[in-house]
Amino acid sequence: MVVFSYYPSDPRPRREAEALIQQGFAVDIICLKDQNETPHEIVNGVSVYRQPLRRTRTSKRHYILQYLLFILIAFFKLTLLHIKKHYHIIHIHNMPDILVLSGLLPKLMSAKVVLDLHDPMPEVYVTKFKIEYSHPMIRTLILLERFSIWFADCVLTPNLSFQKLFIARGCPQDKIHIVMNSPQETVFTNKTTAAKSYQPSHDNAFNLMYHGTIVERHGLEVALGALKLLQNKISGLKFHVYGEGDFTDRFLKMTADLGLQDIVFYHGHVSLERIAAAIQTIDVGIIPNKKTVFTELNLPTRIFEYLSMAKPVIVPHTQGILDYFDENSIFYFNPDNAQNLAATIFNVFQDQAGRENIVKRGIDVYQRYRWELQKQHFVDIINNCIKN
Repeated sequence: MVVFSYYPSDPRPRREAEALIQQGFAVDIICLKDQNETPHEIVNGVSVYRQPLRRTRTSKRHYILQYLLFILIAFFKLTLLHIKKHYHIIHIHNMPDILVLSGLLPKLMSAKVVLDLHDPMPEVYVTKFKIEYSHPMIRTLILLERFSIWFADCVLTPNLSFQKLFIARGCPQDKIHIVMNSPQETVFTNKTTAAKSYQPSHDNAFNLMYHGTIVERHGLEVALGALKLLQNKISGLKFHVYGEGDFTDRFLKMTADLGLQDIVFYHGHVSLERIAAAIQTIDVGIIPNKKTVFTELNLPTRIFEYLSMAKPVIVPHTQGILDYFDENSIFYFNPDNAQNLAATIFNVFQDQAGRENIVKRGIDVYQRYRWELQKQHFVDIINNCIKN
């Protein structure tokens, strides 16, 4: 596997790598190296080769330079490893899509290439940099996406709306498979049964939680606006935030400007295990995403992470989520609308019976896509790729 990210903190590569280890595969992963991480380490059976490069979020030019440098580093590292180990599968995780070129020589030497499209890169950059599809950068990304899909022997993506988008842009329907972003049961321990019922936190507070990348499109500004409206309506209201990103400083400044320092608790970036432990202690998970061309199609992994532990979750009314959840199986709010988000939070706070019924139906949806089922589907895809 090759991923422009950190391991084991990136959950999708971790789930998939450990699923293959459990099936008897030998798995190596080439990734970035964060501070205090060792260059080479065995993590739950996965051999991790960390490269001397860290990800920073700045300008468009800097993104391009980081990507190009990592592609070159990964190309040479992967080529050397392939000469020694003769890989059957080269599994590339986007972004960037063109990272598939790091597997060029193994592919020429008969290895199969799997491209794992976590996100549609053009939509991410339209949203991030607030530019149009007609922009040369976006047109180039679409061309690179098509080339990368053509180059790969098999394509994976995490939800139905993404699959439809890639097919509409030319990916053959029989080439692309959905492997959902369901939480790994070994991390989100013993919380996956449909019989598990909602349990409130026990510190005489009403605890809300957000976890994930802290970027503008994820709507933390909207969440703060909702908290301001609820500040004097819900006794013991608390909002716990986990993650990091280029919107962090602005988020903390907005918190101070709104006088919410006694309500908002920022915990920074933590491990998946700590996220799972934190979810057990809260009352409601919030996914306050703004409405963009990307978030309209996205199905956030966090939905299943909250439901796996029988916690209510409030989500934006967008197509990527509607593909899986109807109005009776999750709590929706109108994206970009702090007043509507506040009203939804207050309804969840007040209506215990309604909350428990919706959580139960949400868990039923989650059960159909839990990782134990997705894992076998993923392994079958990899085995078929090797055979074909």
